[in-house]
Amino acid sequence: MKILFSATLLASATSFAVNADTLPGEGVTVQPVQSTIAEETFQTLLVNKALEKLGYDVKPIQNVDYNVAYTSIANGDATFLASNWEPLHTDKYKQAGGDAKFYREGTYSTGAAQGYLIDKKTADKYGITNIEQLKDPKLAKLFDSNDNGKADLTGCNPGWGCEAVINHQLKDFGLEDSIDNNQGSYAAIIADTISSYKSGKPVLYYTWTPYWVSGVLVPGKDVVWLEVPHSSLPGERSGIDTTLPNGKNYGFQMNSIHIVANKKFAEENPAAAKLFAVMKLNINDISAENLMMRNGQNKAADIEAHANGWIKAHQDLFNSWIEQAKAAAK
Repeated sequence: MKILFSATLLASATSFAVNADTLPGEGVTVQPVQSTIAEETFQTLLVNKALEKLGYDVKPIQNVDYNVAYTSIANGDATFLASNWEPLHTDKYKQAGGDAKFYREGTYSTGAAQGYLIDKKTADKYGITNIEQLKDPKLAKLFDSNDNGKADLTGCNPGWGCEAVINHQLKDFGLEDSIDNNQGSYAAIIADTISSYKSGKPVLYYTWTPYWVSGVLVPGKDVVWLEVPHSSLPGERSGIDTTLPNGKNYGFQMNSIHIVANKKFAEENPAAAKLFAVMKLNINDISAENLMMRNGQNKAADIEAHANGWIKAHQDLFNSWIEQAKAAAK
């Protein structure tokens, strides 16, 4: 009896030790999703690696259209998206179920800007500061690359959210007869735009930050932001003023980037929920990594190395996220 009791006590102690060391995510599968923009992989990988430290079984990232991402997360077919742009994705977020379906706490990154730019040489020579000036056929023709008399705008991919704003504004500003909104593979079109700039031709394009484009065509040095005649956004944001604190109006609100997750998953996994809420990434770090991708370090192994390098350089911060997440699970 004494031997049996001792053995039982030892087994109980061993079981307690195992439970005490158990990570909160053990046995739980996570499915990350992101858009087809490869430059979002870095941000997603940082979240993946933090989740893995918590014991979660993180599956390979699935690349899908934003609309599919929100629908998949709302339905529980995917777990999280690390690139929820607020307010750019407001309509997508609400249409997929809003706060009833999603968990969104904290801010992953701030200071994301968008808008229209032209080369500084042309802007200075012709005094172009506002996109409405391109109603003038003579000015529009400066940016005409196919001899149809209309300016060629490098737009953004359908489904990203920015395309809805651009199309809405071109119509509202009366620019549809003077500007062609060229859509397709943004990476390919912007590469042609940069080549045109380097050959000395005027360029007109849409872009956003954080992204590598502004590291190649530097605002204020190579290119300038164009203002819009007045605030004009589609959908539920129709009455919003897009004027920035400095008085400039580039037609888009300043965005913040969030991690959005399936609400049921977040409720059942307080460690992951806490992690999503406390992770913060400097927008300049995203731009710097994106520029490395632009300069050739764009393979999966390269991006993995970038994420590992960032963690090593910010180890104390990364560790603090893990500890806060573990504490939330107790």
